[in-house]
Amino acid sequence: QFAFQENEIKLLTAEIERLKNFGCLGVSPSLEGLRDENAKLKYRLNFLKKSLQEERNKSTKSMININSCLQEIFGAAIQAAYPDLDNPPLVVTPSQQPKFGDYQCNSAMGISQILLKTREQKVIPREIAEKIVKNIPANECIEKVEIAGPGFINVHLRKDFVSKQLSSLLINGVQPPAIAKRKKVVVDFSSPNIAKEMHVGHLRSTIIGESMCRLFEFAGYDVLRLNHLGDWGTQFGMLIAHLQDKFPDYLTVSPPIGDLQAFYKESKRRFDTEEEFKKRAYQCVVLLQSKNPDFIKAWNLICDVSRREFQKIYNCLDITIIERGESFYHEMMKDIVKEFEDKGFVQVDDGRKVVFVPGFPVPLTIMKSDGGYTYDTSDLAALKHRLCEEKGDILIYVVDSGQSVHFQTVFAAGQMIGWYDPKVTRVAHAAFGVVLGEDKKKFKTRSGDTVRLIDLLEEGLKRAMDKLKDKERDKVLTPEELRAAQTSVAFGCIKYADLSHNRLNDYVFSFDKMLDDRGNTAAYLLYAFTRIRAIARLANIDEQMLRKAAREEVLVLDHEKEWKLGKCILRFPEILQKILEDLLLHTLCDYLYELATTFTEFYDSCYCVEKDRQTGQIVKVNMWRLLLCEATATVMAKGFDILGIKPVQRM
Repeated sequence: QFAFQENEIKLLTAEIERLKNFGCLGVSPSLEGLRDENAKLKYRLNFLKKSLQEERNKSTKSMININSCLQEIFGAAIQAAYPDLDNPPLVVTPSQQPKFGDYQCNSAMGISQILLKTREQKVIPREIAEKIVKNIPANECIEKVEIAGPGFINVHLRKDFVSKQLSSLLINGVQPPAIAKRKKVVVDFSSPNIAKEMHVGHLRSTIIGESMCRLFEFAGYDVLRLNHLGDWGTQFGMLIAHLQDKFPDYLTVSPPIGDLQAFYKESKRRFDTEEEFKKRAYQCVVLLQSKNPDFIKAWNLICDVSRREFQKIYNCLDITIIERGESFYHEMMKDIVKEFEDKGFVQVDDGRKVVFVPGFPVPLTIMKSDGGYTYDTSDLAALKHRLCEEKGDILIYVVDSGQSVHFQTVFAAGQMIGWYDPKVTRVAHAAFGVVLGEDKKKFKTRSGDTVRLIDLLEEGLKRAMDKLKDKERDKVLTPEELRAAQTSVAFGCIKYADLSHNRLNDYVFSFDKMLDDRGNTAAYLLYAFTRIRAIARLANIDEQMLRKAAREEVLVLDHEKEWKLGKCILRFPEILQKILEDLLLHTLCDYLYELATTFTEFYDSCYCVEKDRQTGQIVKVNMWRLLLCEATATVMAKGFDILGIKPVQRM
């Protein structure tokens, strides 16, 4: 990762020497210009040396992505073995069985196919594998390699390398691998509508979006979390007209709107049945959009009631988000329409201004026949602002799958007009499926209504407390510990149930399954975590003693279960790297479950603390094994943090 900088330092050093020779030889360029050039080069050289040293210092604390290291090693070996082969396949994966080593490189089969297709050379994969193995460069991580079957290269890691990485993790904590450039990531998530309550449909966007933000922040990116509220549009005309009728003194006395959902339904009923009210509602929209102060105040009052309700949900789920609704982009929309018109992309269809995007059958409507704007206009304005004003390098929209065609069309329009190049800027729709009830139909109440999110969270709290009392936790925990365990289990289980499913699929919401403390659930993982944390505490080993041991002890990995656990812990960076690429968070959940079950195998086979069977007194503490416990818990804690789950010390 430092090769580029080191090469530039060599080139700059050579250039400085060349300029010195210029001066010695008395060649024509002015001495002043020569000095300036020399000074600039020296400054650049010093800057590069300093930044290289900083990166090296940072990287010594970072967790190493072993898979990436092996890819670099095998990439170099393949390049040396087949220097004239363009983009040869590079396939390195963890081995599924110990007899096949720790990792496998399966590139030989792919290279064999390429040689046959492009050069008509028939070379068996095993010969290719042998050639690759002969060209493996010197490195610190591989103990030995073996060629198996038709040409699989089985890789065995060095134990001292794995032990050293575990020690580094214990001393420095879980540090993300160093990134080349600190890119800006804009994440659009949650996005409820003003005057409507958040329902179970908003649950997935809110939870998935928050977790994605946490992951990118941990990886060192600059993250902007945006709540694209539905806070503008024709519905506000009927809401303001109804507000004027129901609370005529709203400008001086704050209206006591307790149930905004009921208020919305009343105004909608009047809009649908009373012609006079409907006309007045349209007039209110015009006055609002012209920024009449009285109507802006009415609009703010309605928005504030919704904001307070949304914040209750965000507080429960520990969500951090910046409000930037459709109203934020309203003033930009006329410029968006003009830009598309100026570039010749606009067609008029029955009074509407539409934009056809190649490859998409349905056009974007950027202006209605009455001169009003649409969701298409506001989404285009938001896209441009995030690209051109916020300078986002990565844009992620966490919105349900039903909006896929709409977003693909908007993104394609942004490319068409020249706002971004997809080779440089990543714009992604992180789509997700719907939440289903246990009847496999859309999750609704018994009366057929959409489930309110606040009701769902309250039900989760009640069921978590029932579960804890069933386990008689109320008899051993203090009231404060019991409440902490209740919220940890309730909200942790709701989040994990969502995140542990592939977001592209629908999933069945079941409190019984998510609160089960067996299998891949938050209840199981939270319990496993508190148990791991308790091992050192019950052996009277405190944090200071563990820190001292991490610096002095060598982590022995002689037992097969110690070795398996050590390797599993160190796979954390490659799991995170995969999610940064595909945005599928269930991979992290699967990994945490695998880590917890691998730990259980280790704990059942390897004594961490040995006690006298008669007296129960501690006779021996195997400190290197306690350090493995600590490393497991440290990685689990960071995994929980990325998922937005709060573990507790006692449960």
